[in-house]
Amino acid sequence: MEVHIFFLPLLAPGHMLPMLDMARLFADRGVRATMVTTPANATLLLPTIDRSGPNLNLLTIPFSSAVAGLPDGVENLTAFPIPDVTPAFIKALDLLEPPFRRLLDDHHPDCIISDIAYTWSSDIAADFGIPRLVFQGMGFLSLIITGVLSNFKTHEAVAGDDEPFVVPMIPHEIKLTRSQLPTYVSNPDGNIEKMAEAQRRSYGMVMNSFYELEAEYVEFLKSAWRTRVWLVGPVSLRNQDLLDQAARGSEAPAPTVSDHCLNWLDSKEPGSVLYVCFGSMGRFTSTQLHEMASGLQASGHPFIWVVKSSGESTPTVDGEKGLVINGWAPQVLILSHPAVGGFMTHCGWNSSMEGVTAGVPMITWPLFAEQFFNEKLIVDVLRIGVSAGLKRSCMEAEERGVVGGEEIEMAVKRLMGGDEEAMERKKRAKEMAEKAKMAVSEGGSSYRDISALIEELVEFKKNKAEENK
Repeated sequence: MEVHIFFLPLLAPGHMLPMLDMARLFADRGVRATMVTTPANATLLLPTIDRSGPNLNLLTIPFSSAVAGLPDGVENLTAFPIPDVTPAFIKALDLLEPPFRRLLDDHHPDCIISDIAYTWSSDIAADFGIPRLVFQGMGFLSLIITGVLSNFKTHEAVAGDDEPFVVPMIPHEIKLTRSQLPTYVSNPDGNIEKMAEAQRRSYGMVMNSFYELEAEYVEFLKSAWRTRVWLVGPVSLRNQDLLDQAARGSEAPAPTVSDHCLNWLDSKEPGSVLYVCFGSMGRFTSTQLHEMASGLQASGHPFIWVVKSSGESTPTVDGEKGLVINGWAPQVLILSHPAVGGFMTHCGWNSSMEGVTAGVPMITWPLFAEQFFNEKLIVDVLRIGVSAGLKRSCMEAEERGVVGGEEIEMAVKRLMGGDEEAMERKKRAKEMAEKAKMAVSEGGSSYRDISALIEELVEFKKNKAEENK
């Protein structure tokens, strides 16, 4: 019996791309998978969907920018100078409910997998008598820290924003400061509780992680929260051929950029290059960009640096030492190249997972959201990273403070060097990459979870059909 799943991602590349990869994994296993998004965002997904076979397709629903009070044509969080989920954007997401409900009337899917932000999708699923699974865009450690601090308010007991405290109850000793907390923990609003309540009414969660990466935290969540969860990652490993890796995240395949990167990397020694990228929404001041340029060049290691800021503030670097890319870059393709031996990252969950699957150690430079929690996983739990030293979680680049060129230089040398500590870090990163590949291979932990979920959804559909006879 065929199962049909609707996939509804939040309108930001960091949410759409992993859900698209997830949909492809389910389509590979015989599920009819339908991505649902808005017209302007469809162009980001179509190149991949067109190459993915008959089980994966795309439907669009209108985005009411003007009604919500947004500029016409703004349908994606990357359109904002500060990538915050504003009240107007939340209103626009809520306005997706009626057209999404009409799609269900027309297509009758058997399940909805939707981003946690779409709280109304739990009500729709209940009305149609089908399961709604929550897609969590973060990992287990970050999700658990968020829950523990939201419930126990440990951070409120310290004297100042920069005073360390230990996160209670969890398996490892994790120290944080209030200045490193996302606003939804330090200053929560009603939307967070609304999402949590909708999650509690859902069938369960799907997570882009794998058991071997966060085993203690998987068990913690299952036992302490009594939550049903299926691990389906690392979903980026679905992109195995060069065309998939080259086009992922681009509105259209960009062979010129990919070929230029590959040709430059081919000229470098194995493991010698540092890849530097801060995601689709990582922006910096001119001062910080120039400090980065100084530190990267002084480190003596070649680097590829993806810069999202305007061309006027992009520093000039020695072309022999570094390759600067403005805008989009084929991250999965670059990370998988043998010349790449390290990754400087903002610790967004997708980038963290892609660094893990590539088997490269990381320099952690978190900016906002749960990224400081992901840094703790990389540096303190997995011990495959080195911190760049930023101490403040903040959407606004001007308020984060500046990491100096000398600090950046030292972090690069620590990561890319050949001393015993660096070699052990590299060894652990390679071992985790092997575990990631095993997890998604036939018989692996994530492969088994996907199988179990599909079987459960088939059984749910059969039982529903019997009840409706």
